[in-house]
Amino acid sequence: MGGAYKGHRYPVEVISHCVWPYHRFPLSFREVEELLLERGVTVSYETIRRWCVKFGQQYANALRRSRPQPGDKWHLDEVFIKINGEQKYLWRAVGQDGVVLDILVQNRRDTAAARRFFRRLLKTTATVPRVIVTDRLRSYGVAHREVLPSVEHRSYKGLNNRTENSHQPTRQRERAMKGFRSVGGAQRFLSAFSGISPHFRPRRHLMTAPGYRTEMRHRFTIWNEITGAASLSAMP
Repeated sequence: MGGAYKGHRYPVEVISHCVWPYHRFPLSFREVEELLLERGVTVSYETIRRWCVKFGQQYANALRRSRPQPGDKWHLDEVFIKINGEQKYLWRAVGQDGVVLDILVQNRRDTAAARRFFRRLLKTTATVPRVIVTDRLRSYGVAHREVLPSVEHRSYKGLNNRTENSHQPTRQRERAMKGFRSVGGAQRFLSAFSGISPHFRPRRHLMTAPGYRTEMRHRFTIWNEITGAASLSAMP
């Protein structure tokens, strides 16, 4: 990762610390600029935008590689999102532990779209689940028979709450950003967002306060390792 920072005026500690809050909290680039200014770092919001575009996906990919293999039960669903005033569909797959496996923004929610998402998901994860859980969209059944015939398919809306609940951070960001302007822009942001944001969202309701703090320190250590950043205390 170190070579990726060559030619940049600011050190990796500053760059990674801009990418982290932008993908973790519903902040604009200007708000991240303000947070950095409070720490004595002067950097424009446009520079922060370029850093997030350039490094966000790299960081997300590195985080995904650092995780254990996903469990054998995957939850899939699709929800509509507005892009430049038009209705599109966000397809998502979530593992049994709540980690987002992959996302894909598509124009439709038909069999071709389901088939495309299944194939992308298998390529991204490089593994095959034992069970997939979906809603009752018929397109899933057809695509399942064509692409994953050996995998058990459970189609019942009550079983898929994990995926539906995991959309909440995405909806929060969609509102903060006042929607997406293009399919490509939505795909780029949500692909990085779905890799970075969950890393900083352990299931806090299942932890004690000391346990949560220990887990977060561990996750920040992983973040510093995959970004190549030193301790946050080294920032100006």
